Amino acid sequence: MAGQYFRLLDDVHIPGRWELDDPVNQQGQTIGTWMFRRGMPVHLEGRIRVPLYVPGMALDFSMLAGASIPVVHARVADVFARLAPGDVQLIPVQVDGQADPYFLLNITRVVKCIDDEASDEVRYWKPEHGQPENEGEYRSVIGLRIDPTKVGEAQVLLTWGWIAIIVSEAIKNALIDMGATGPKFAEVTGPSSLGADERARNQKSRELLESAETSREATWRTLGSLDEEVIMPIAMSDSWPGQRQLWCVIRREAGRTLLVTHGLSDPFIERLEPSVGFGLELALEVDAAVKDISKGWPLLLLDRVANEVAHHEHVREGVKEGLFSMEVSGKGMPKSFINKQGRVAVLLGVESRTLPKRFSTPYGEVSLVTVKALLPAELAYVLEHGAEGQAELARRFAESDEEHLSRARRRSAV
Repeated sequence: MAGQYFRLLDDVHIPGRWELDDPVNQQGQTIGTWMFRRGMPVHLEGRIRVPLYVPGMALDFSMLAGASIPVVHARVADVFARLAPGDVQLIPVQVDGQADPYFLLNITRVVKCIDDEASDEVRYWKPEHGQPENEGEYRSVIGLRIDPTKVGEAQVLLTWGWIAIIVSEAIKNALIDMGATGPKFAEVTGPSSLGADERARNQKSRELLESAETSREATWRTLGSLDEEVIMPIAMSDSWPGQRQLWCVIRREAGRTLLVTHGLSDPFIERLEPSVGFGLELALEVDAAVKDISKGWPLLLLDRVANEVAHHEHVREGVKEGLFSMEVSGKGMPKSFINKQGRVAVLLGVESRTLPKRFSTPYGEVSLVTVKALLPAELAYVLEHGAEGQAELARRFAESDEEHLSRARRRSAV
């Protein structure tokens, strides 16, 4: 008789916990985490170090920031070595600030065992998604369930097609019994916990969101190369129409990077009806090929502006009327942007010769609103001259070929 199995997750809600960054080799070069998603042994030479992304309380089990790759204390590694010796590879690493030994847990067994019927919902890549290399594979799996009869003797595995770490009840119990800090478990065997009505409602909402998402992605691809490799965190927020904060990264000509919000025009999901949400998305472009988007100031700034737009109707109304300036926290921003009050100003709605003012979706027209970071002198000019000052700044930006581009190192336009 097949046993019970559990999805192994990182408990991100532990107060004061650390966050671990991507591992680096002896030369300080980042080691690609993609190789740990193949379900195959990897060969790494020399000493491997894991930096801290966010310092905090050390855990026995945690995932690398932005990637489902476990880093485990030696005592957790011993559990996997004893109970699943044929399913894992343990790679010694040095975690910054820790004298105790840690290991990268590389799972070397992949099993095609997702139960499409028992899971709450599965979606596949289709031709309209514009990624022919992925067609027929899982696009998402909601309420994951597996078929335990297909697992065989595996004690830990990666699910084929949609990566999730699955462990046996024996491993789950061993980690709980030893008091390991960091792991969380979700059962993936047995029937779905959702009733028929709730499942139907969820399916309807996801169909609405997916249609909006797919049409936006088609627009983003006309603006450059949509970066599929960047892992952007998804945050849940009641203030966004679809209750999810999404972002996309677009690689543009001349090495520029364009960041866009990818959810302000979601349908209002509570209404379960088509709409364009707030009717806009935000775009911030920089003149550099930003590699680690999650750690740079452009995403931080766009996030803060987006939250102001989502939370305040007067901001949205102001943006719809034309140019609109506002200030947000300057924490983590380049010093050249920060004024004496510790804040950063932006000008929304500067027209661009390379970006459309609006685009079409199945549910209606959506405005694409640019976000331009201002220097303190430019903010002072806007505060003194009001709407005329905003218009004059936009004119000067266009004359200097700066337009909507945000650059920390430039001369003031005033």
